Amino acid sequence: MYDAIVVGARCAGSPTAMLLARSGYNVLLVDKATFPSDIMSTHYIHQPGVAMLKRWGVLDALMATGCPPITNVTLSFGDVTINPPPPPDDAPMQYAICPRRTILDKLLVDAAVDAGAELREGFSVREVVMDGDRATGVRGSVKGGDEVTETARIVIGADGLHSKVAAAVQPKEYDTKPTLSFAYYAYWSGFDLDGAELHFGEDAGALVFPTHDGKACIATAGSTGGFHEFRKDVETNYLAVLEKFPSIAERLKGAKREERFIGTNDQPNYFRKPYGPGWALVGDSGYHRDFATGLGITDAFRDVQLLADAIDAGFSERQPLDEALAGYEQRRNEIAKPLYDITCEIASGNDVDLAMFMQFGAAMQAMQDMMVAADAEVPA
Repeated sequence: MYDAIVVGARCAGSPTAMLLARSGYNVLLVDKATFPSDIMSTHYIHQPGVAMLKRWGVLDALMATGCPPITNVTLSFGDVTINPPPPPDDAPMQYAICPRRTILDKLLVDAAVDAGAELREGFSVREVVMDGDRATGVRGSVKGGDEVTETARIVIGADGLHSKVAAAVQPKEYDTKPTLSFAYYAYWSGFDLDGAELHFGEDAGALVFPTHDGKACIATAGSTGGFHEFRKDVETNYLAVLEKFPSIAERLKGAKREERFIGTNDQPNYFRKPYGPGWALVGDSGYHRDFATGLGITDAFRDVQLLADAIDAGFSERQPLDEALAGYEQRRNEIAKPLYDITCEIASGNDVDLAMFMQFGAAMQAMQDMMVAADAEVPA
């Protein structure tokens, strides 16, 4: 019997397993994928998320892979272009990053294994084992292998938007909003850029981020009602959106698309109760918002630390486990809700302006402050 089984080994699962293993717990980490492997993601990590990587001792290895630091951000609203000031000198982290998931996820998986977690790659969970309303383990197998059942004190769903753990335990959802936008992106070489760019027009937007190997991740976005028409001819429509932003279109003439287009309109917005008898949820399994503000990985890292601290408090009997997990949900919501509201406003197609991004910046600062305060309370 394990102390914890973590289902999903990407940005939410591996660091959760890593932190619990570092605290001395017996952890099984499973994922249907093998690593390194890619997954749909614009993979931007804001400064608070980068600070978490530094705290966990993973950042230096990631930056050594050639991941470019992002210190400059350009925002454009029609004819207005601005460059927000950089973080203050005393900020915990001075730059953001946009690492490829093939590299980031593999580093996180390796960090979990190095901490002592047992990893089973290529393991498909067929069923979450329940005893009444309590989760007690998982049943599944590696490809071609015999089905096995593993048990644990807690089963943690870190398996994303379509979480099997969440489907099994049926958590309450609240503050839900339907999909508001869609996005398509691709990777380009030879595209000249200096930092991240966010461009907003009347009926479409474009996001540009530098990533590994000198490539740019260039995403287009629109309201969800236009998704099915867009996907009839993705390349033509993608390029038509970029033509609306002359500064992108001009530089694109000398660039080359290196990989296929990737896109989705599957972007529901919700909070889920992230714990119950024998189970917990982290990352997109427990909280999801539109991609527009690039918060997915940063949110996951924040919630990983909150959840791992709560489980440790409960397992070590410093606090009743249910009470500690209720604190995890409360802290998560306090930090996430202002950013969630702004993200949904941006994704809704309403006018995006500087005032909205000032609100976003203030909410990000509040998240950073709360994470720093939590760091001061809990030993790393």
